[in-house]
Amino acid sequence: MCLSIPGKVLEISFEKGIKFGKVDFGGIQKRVCLEMVTDVKVGDYALVHVGFAITIVDEEEAEKTYKLVEELGQIEAELMAAEQI
Repeated sequence: MCLSIPGKVLEISFEKGIKFGKVDFGGIQKRVCLEMVTDVKVGDYALVHVGFAITIVDEEEAEKTYKLVEELGQIEAELMAAEQI
């Protein structure tokens, strides 16, 4: 099963013209491609699927989603799947 995990964008950088960010997932920080969310800013929350931010969400929605995914015990599995790509 694949899920999107909400995370808070901490930093934004560009590598060879591609937009990346450091995103925090409840204490776990990962490098994420931000190319699909062109208007994302530091401090925004984004739903991330296998290493790609796919949409921006508000903080309240991010918190609700994060709690549900955490209850399912899927957070670590999803973050590990992103590393394999």
